[in-house]
Amino acid sequence: MRTFGTLIRPSVSAELDAARFADRRGAAPEAFSHLERAHILGQQSTVQHARVHASMLFWALRQRIWREVAGQVVRLIGALTKTPFGLVPTGNTGGVNVSPFESMPIPADLQKIINNARPK
Repeated sequence: MRTFGTLIRPSVSAELDAARFADRRGAAPEAFSHLERAHILGQQSTVQHARVHASMLFWALRQRIWREVAGQVVRLIGALTKTPFGLVPTGNTGGVNVSPFESMPIPADLQKIINNARPK
């Protein structure tokens, strides 16, 4: 059975790959922007949601942004324990610069990807 998580995984992976590429070039803000996009895409799948928060955690560690590190630890635990119950604020970008409870508008290009990944 094809689930949302398996259908959205390639899109999440593409954003995570873009984040790694930007990070290797020393473009930390661009890398984090791709991590935020990956978060929006994957936040309704427990596996993808946790995968993105782990990537955000490792990004923050490499950048030595300790507030982000602490926030990502908390968010990773939340992703693992709250996502299975649908307790996810839609469109939230996942960084400590926003409340973990705040819903946000989803960019149109990402909404289209999300819609196409919903099992028919």
